[in-house]
Amino acid sequence: MKIIKGLVMVVFVGYLFLWVMTPTYVFKQKWLVRVRAHTNSTYFGKQGPTMLLYTFPVLFMAVMGSVYLHLRKMSNQNRDEGRKEVTNYNLAIWRRPMIVKSLGIVSKIELAFFIMFIALLVWSFTTYIHVSFAKITPQSAAKKGEEVWESKLDSVALRFGLIGNICLAFLFFPVTRSSSILPLFGLTSEASVKYHIWLGHIMMTLFSSHGVCYIIYWILTNQTSEMLKWARTGISNVAGELSLLSGLVMWATTFPQIRRKMFEVFFYTHYLYILFIVFFVFHVGIGYTSIMLPGFYLFMIDRYLRFLQSKGNVRLTSTRILPCETLELNFTKSQGLNYTPTSIIFINVPSISKTQWHPFTISSSSNLEPEKLSVVIKGEGSWSKKLYKMFSSPNPIDRLGVCIEGPYGPFSTNFLRHDMLVMVSGGSGITPFISIFRELVFTSETMKCKAPKILMISVFKDSCDLTMLELLLPAFGAPMELSKLELQIEAYVTREKQPTTDDKKQVQTIWLKPNPSDAPITPILGQNGWLWLGVIISCSFVVVLLSMGLLTRFYIYPIDKNTNKVYSYGSRGALSMLLICMSIIVTCSLGFLWNKKKNAMDSKQIQNMDGPTPVGSPNSLFYNTEIELESLPQESLILSTNVHFGERPDLKRMLFEQKESSVGVLVCGPKKMRHEVANICSSGLASNLHFESISFSW
Repeated sequence: MKIIKGLVMVVFVGYLFLWVMTPTYVFKQKWLVRVRAHTNSTYFGKQGPTMLLYTFPVLFMAVMGSVYLHLRKMSNQNRDEGRKEVTNYNLAIWRRPMIVKSLGIVSKIELAFFIMFIALLVWSFTTYIHVSFAKITPQSAAKKGEEVWESKLDSVALRFGLIGNICLAFLFFPVTRSSSILPLFGLTSEASVKYHIWLGHIMMTLFSSHGVCYIIYWILTNQTSEMLKWARTGISNVAGELSLLSGLVMWATTFPQIRRKMFEVFFYTHYLYILFIVFFVFHVGIGYTSIMLPGFYLFMIDRYLRFLQSKGNVRLTSTRILPCETLELNFTKSQGLNYTPTSIIFINVPSISKTQWHPFTISSSSNLEPEKLSVVIKGEGSWSKKLYKMFSSPNPIDRLGVCIEGPYGPFSTNFLRHDMLVMVSGGSGITPFISIFRELVFTSETMKCKAPKILMISVFKDSCDLTMLELLLPAFGAPMELSKLELQIEAYVTREKQPTTDDKKQVQTIWLKPNPSDAPITPILGQNGWLWLGVIISCSFVVVLLSMGLLTRFYIYPIDKNTNKVYSYGSRGALSMLLICMSIIVTCSLGFLWNKKKNAMDSKQIQNMDGPTPVGSPNSLFYNTEIELESLPQESLILSTNVHFGERPDLKRMLFEQKESSVGVLVCGPKKMRHEVANICSSGLASNLHFESISFSW
């Protein structure tokens, strides 16, 4: 595994070095000429060297990453084994959080890489300009009937587009949910979405500058007819304009003012990425597209696999209904499906909307609950409120069709490296901590190691929200043993100064009657999913190479003779995109169907559950303060909980009071809370505090 990871890192460094050298004279006039002399053939033409230099290294890393992750999973090294890691002080300083305007909470490592990426863009732009301006003279401008400054404007406009392509080349890596590359760097797609956002803003700024500069150039040089040019060979301006227009519509809906208030508008307009890429290919040609192809290629494989997984309904067995307009949905799953705490799953309920997919944090533990998967849904949006009404009405439904994608999450976690965990949550932000808590319960019960102390600081608006603490305990299964955990819960109710009781508001559990065709949630490519992913990536790319080589050699080459001046760029691009899509569809479908047969065995073992409805807790453990503790198995949880009414926690004091040598501070909740905790941990006044921001969905 060390050899594989080392090899991947060497290729990655070489790939980055390639980007550094791309704008230079040495690369274009010397290195690229030599590469083309050895790789230019009748099968791939000028596209061959580009695919060799830019596409092959990334797909090689993806395949090797899949093998690495498979071996790591098989060796069981992704499980916490209680080993305390020695924390390097200098590295810990670089991991401390910082709050940067417009970027949010970032570590010094992330900020350093962000600055280096900006430096790469600046270096590339200035180098491109330096090389191109050296060729612009009064004589060369006069041949085109232009002034020198007009030729330079033309050059600047082109270079804005070339720099934007660098961002586009990296744009799709962060949103590939089942990426085999991100885990090699300790990243997840959920945590990397912010990189996608940064890249998207920079890319669209550069592409917009590219388009605006060309429009100005065409107007000043009386070439406005160029705006309507769709060249048979070469750059197609109309295609570029359509691609830019699609990108601008997407970009406009990403800003918080629109995304937060009209999320569905943002969600649906983002599908314009298909038109953006298609017209981008028509604009620059498939040969140049190979520069940005690998990231998008891996994204397409991931997207089609997710499409295949989402086609069938999964088995929903029960739901817990909380008085704070919150649901816990309980699904059956195969024992071969494992996931880590804080993982998420995407849910679609066709009876509410066939097109809306919503992410939710998984609240169960795949180790503690090997046959069940649970998610918590807070009724705060129109979609989730409709779902809550289905179950909380006087005549609740007894059957519901649900489709899922996932789970997705970190490949491994190691909370045991800390002596203590402080979990700070606001409202529904407690959701990811439920899965962490249950995983630590499993660790303390079954593994020969001591779990870290737990201090949970939860802030709620109303007392009815206290019932969310009941979700720390699974609704079913063997009673959890909490005696081995050092647990303390400090719950704060900010809008009420004294406890209230309402016997009508009770926690209920409703059993559902799934359809016989509903299946348990299973890994999309089986237990050897990473290995299968590597096979799909490599096989599909081989099919692409063979089909494109044969197409070029026996159809395009007899017409064009590798001159790129006869055969239409648009036709070549359309055929290439068709071959790429077909190869992905065929290989992914075969891999999915092969594993679906194996997963069918789990489905046969699940019987219809015709339980009574409703069956539930007679009263809420936390909402009803008059309940007798001695009558409940959850007594230890209640005794570990202190409820404070009408006040907010003094987070600074509470964090600085923790004297353990290593304190992991996890925060999940409103932006203001996350920033407050990040500032406390990064102040340097307590070197034992290690900040971790947890992303969640509900």
